[in-house]
Amino acid sequence: MSDRYSAQQKHGERHQTCLAHLARDTAFAFEHGSDDLPFRFRLWLGRAFDLAKEVANFTASTLARKKWELESQLTVLLTVTTQCDLARQLQAKIGRARSQLLTFCDYPGQVDPTNNTSERKLRPCVIQRKVTNGYRAMWAAEAEADVRTTVDTARLSGANPFAVIVSALT
Repeated sequence: MSDRYSAQQKHGERHQTCLAHLARDTAFAFEHGSDDLPFRFRLWLGRAFDLAKEVANFTASTLARKKWELESQLTVLLTVTTQCDLARQLQAKIGRARSQLLTFCDYPGQVDPTNNTSERKLRPCVIQRKVTNGYRAMWAAEAEADVRTTVDTARLSGANPFAVIVSALT
């Protein structure tokens, strides 16, 4: 999962760019731009979100066809000529992320089209850092990260977080 932060791009074999971030950028270009290309990207993103909602319910062949249709539509949008700077910037941004936009189709039900879940998981850490003005010792930050990761991973796999921590310490 990626929000296009460049430091993340070298890690991981495959990436899913956060479509919510692209939708926000598209909305801005639509509201402040001077042509209809952002609106057309908005419609495309809507179709991608619709597919993501139902991705686990499709057969492999249906999903492959729907993904191909979205990719074909995207090819057209990326080749449109525009005089609007905002639309051109949006087009370039989406073009750079193209191979990462529909990764959720390759892993039905396993990869989300947005990183909203990841950002929700980070929120307690951000609040902790703001309230305490950061950590005075690196070991404390690393310890909290380890505990949070262990608890979240245990929850995802259906295990009891407390039992997992106890077993890790003994």
